[in-house]
Amino acid sequence: MTDTPTQAANPTETPDFGEHPHRIVDAKDGSHTRIASVNVNGIRAAHRKGMGEWLADREIDILALQEVRANEEILTKLVAEMTEPTGETWHIHEHEAADKGRAGVAIISRSAPVATRTGIGAGHSEDDGRWIEADYTLGDGSTLTVASVYVHSGEVGTTKQDHKMRFLADMADYLPKLAARTDHLLVMGDLNVGHRELDIKNWKGNVKNSGFLPEERAFFDRYFGELGYVDVARCLAGEVDGPYTWWSYRGKAFDNDTGWRIDYHMATPSLAELASNLKVDRAVDYSLRWSDHAPLVVDYKLP
Repeated sequence: MTDTPTQAANPTETPDFGEHPHRIVDAKDGSHTRIASVNVNGIRAAHRKGMGEWLADREIDILALQEVRANEEILTKLVAEMTEPTGETWHIHEHEAADKGRAGVAIISRSAPVATRTGIGAGHSEDDGRWIEADYTLGDGSTLTVASVYVHSGEVGTTKQDHKMRFLADMADYLPKLAARTDHLLVMGDLNVGHRELDIKNWKGNVKNSGFLPEERAFFDRYFGELGYVDVARCLAGEVDGPYTWWSYRGKAFDNDTGWRIDYHMATPSLAELASNLKVDRAVDYSLRWSDHAPLVVDYKLP
């Protein structure tokens, strides 16, 4: 979900946050793989605002990106600049939207995947740039499949909402098939739906809005019910408000933590059991946001 700022949420003068205000350091246990997902709200803007500084010390191994809004050449150049401090050449796989400057998903990783695929459903043009998956061979020879997904934002009473509902239905049809052909599966991304009342600060005022419609949430009941997927962040965080991953640029939403939890790690049960150390990398101040979303970061003790 993305919107446009309508007013400044903070005073004009920016506080002094030190030499590296975007950096988040959280030492990783060497036996774990750190996997993260974030809607960057345009990779060029995110890079300019400090995403590379965030990535430099985060020890992430696999990163799913949504709303990239750039072609492969631009993405490759910017990722190279952002990952230069790691001294490694990261592997980049992207799926650009047919409508230039819109949507776009990618997976970047330190290790090379053994296979990648794009698309879901019948291949509607409005679904381009919304689904990409990659397979990685683990230490025991098993396969981890990772997907980066950007569900349509939708708008009640428009074709945008029709596209969103069809895409959610396509997911319900595809998720069991995908799980059946891999050992471990992790579907990540901006799914643009708050599943439960705990997932939206002002849920009562949004029950008729796209993102919290009963018919949208019913799909998530299926994903996390009969289809057997696990909402990793909810399991690790417990029955608490949020932790939110998106805040409107309008008004004081960020300052007041009036957020939505619409970014997910959806895992098959065996993989979910290996998850720990959930973090939502929320900026310490409105002025330090490099996206309207915050990265969702989880460690997995993979075989």
